[in-house]
Amino acid sequence: MKLLDLFCGAGGAGRGYMDAGFDVTGVDIEPQPDYPGTFIQGDAIAYLAAHGHEFDAIHASPPCQASSALTKGTNKGKVYLNLIPATRALLALHDKPTVIENVQGSDLRRDLTLCGEMFGLGVIRHRYFETSGFTPIAPAHKPHRGRVAGWRHGVYYEGVYRQVYGAGGGKGTVAEWQEAMGMFHTNNRKSIAEAIPPQYARFVGGQIMQRLESEAAIRGLAA
Repeated sequence: MKLLDLFCGAGGAGRGYMDAGFDVTGVDIEPQPDYPGTFIQGDAIAYLAAHGHEFDAIHASPPCQASSALTKGTNKGKVYLNLIPATRALLALHDKPTVIENVQGSDLRRDLTLCGEMFGLGVIRHRYFETSGFTPIAPAHKPHRGRVAGWRHGVYYEGVYRQVYGAGGGKGTVAEWQEAMGMFHTNNRKSIAEAIPPQYARFVGGQIMQRLESEAAIRGLAA
């Protein structure tokens, strides 16, 4: 089964979909030398319009800066392009499982919300998933175990979670970020910060794969 990973970055989602059994092609406007699957540098929207029909499933993670509370606070007054509406409109043309993933604060339909604690990870990192072509089953949202380690108003706090974003002091080493995210195929700090944990996509991808294999089996019986 072939899956298209749009706005793929370094492949947090791509790695997870590969672990779920997909042959993954990632598309991003920036070069991504650490991408774990087949990588194509280019405009994700244009590639979706031209090649979306060639894949069994499609995942898209449009840039989050237009929705991120962190970015809004840090870069107040700067305008970011919101590519969610254009992505959603193009995905609606495809009769296959599709996923749009983005941060809290985005205007996605919340068909699924995932948190690192659901998978025993060292990040909280809530993410929304808007899905079509299948109905995702959500795991229970477990209570958070404690603090996120880092500085608060000049005081450093120990914690069970890492702040996997930015470059300020106390955020943790690259190795600590890799462990917290369960993402080991890149050691690029910025790439890790922009990714979702691969286990999120593996969880979603497993459900998509089950749906596609069931449909294939039914077609085989009908034939």
